[in-house]
Amino acid sequence: MNISMHFDGFVEKIIDASLRKGVARTKAEALRLGLLELNEKYFLVPTRLEEVEFAEDVKEIERIERDLKRGREKIRRVKSVDALFK
Repeated sequence: MNISMHFDGFVEKIIDASLRKGVARTKAEALRLGLLELNEKYFLVPTRLEEVEFAEDVKEIERIERDLKRGREKIRRVKSVDALFK
C-alpha cells in the first residue's frame, strides 16, 4: 500500500527525533515502528506467536478437561494461593 501523508507539530517532532537518534532510518520506518507498538499495546491483530501460544493453551485446557472427566485430575479447593504450595 502506498500512502502520502503530511505531519506537523508534535508528531513531526517525534518522527524527526526517531531519525536523529537512529531509532528509524526513514520516516516510513518510524511510522511502521509506531504501528507495531500500537498493536503491541492494544492487541489489534494477533501475531503468529500469539496464535500458536493460544492454540497450545486450548489443547492443554482440553487435555485437563478430559483428565478431569476420566478422574485422572482432581480439583483442589484451597483458601489461599499459599495453601496450594504447602
